[in-house]
Amino acid sequence: MATSHLGAKRAQRRKASVTRIVRNTEFPLRAAATPKGETPLPASVGANYDTDWARRFPARVARRVWVDTIARGLVHYYAQPTVKGVDRLSELDGPAVFAANHQSHADTAVIVTSMPEPWRNRLVVGAAADYFFGNRVTSAISALFVGAIPIERTALNRRTIDKAVGLLCNGWSLVIYPEGGRSRDGWGQQFQPGAAFLAKQAGVPVVPVHIRGTFDILRKGRAWPRRSRSVINFGRPLDFDEGENNRRFTRRLQAAVEGLADETATGNWFAARRRLHSADNPTLEGPAGSAWRRRWALTEAPPQAGPLASSTISKRRWPYV
Repeated sequence: MATSHLGAKRAQRRKASVTRIVRNTEFPLRAAATPKGETPLPASVGANYDTDWARRFPARVARRVWVDTIARGLVHYYAQPTVKGVDRLSELDGPAVFAANHQSHADTAVIVTSMPEPWRNRLVVGAAADYFFGNRVTSAISALFVGAIPIERTALNRRTIDKAVGLLCNGWSLVIYPEGGRSRDGWGQQFQPGAAFLAKQAGVPVVPVHIRGTFDILRKGRAWPRRSRSVINFGRPLDFDEGENNRRFTRRLQAAVEGLADETATGNWFAARRRLHSADNPTLEGPAGSAWRRRWALTEAPPQAGPLASSTISKRRWPYV
């Protein structure tokens, strides 16, 4: 009896010893430790979230009903958009990358509800994977109601790149914000070459788009929108010139959006085109200076302001930039 009891204890000690060895074994026999300060996202969300289901027929019908009813009603109530430049898309045949400046979360709603046929029916929106696809609930809402696909902002991600290029090659158009994030103060930021890269890989043109007024509707940090007026201006599609690289094309794209901004602000297409060709048009980034100076310059009326200038523009006469 004593011998069997002793044997059982030795077996338990051997089992405990093996367990300790397994627990102390490093990667790859066990998962690598997570660095401090980092919270890993589940494999099914973020850049890995599968949005294919949101482009199947039932989801597309649901999204179309949502966009044409509730979303359009909200946009018309809060943004009161004026749509310009649709005639410039008359020669566009097939999918395209629609590259716009980014003032607020209201931009996507304004673009999606203002997008003309036939691009509206096959449209996806590049959305930040870390923001809109952080969990399964926000991922499903973004994919279903916005038609969003995850785009990695902080690093190259082959999965998201291949997905975006594949959709463009299969007839889907893409809305993307080359600035990489929303405006902090109503002025724009330097464009990043992501839109150019995707368009070149897929062999599709890029349509410059400028949005004005949405910063006042839902600026960064504001939880609830307020009513204001907005203008969305579509430019002529841009194709890569022979030998043109992504960075050079991105500079040309940003200049085109700046020209649209000048046209919207002044209401004078001809004068805006002349300033664009002479590289004398105002930039998206605004003037250097303090926050109040930049905000003042953003809201003032330019000398050439026409009837399409925002109704919120003041009577002050600060030099137009």
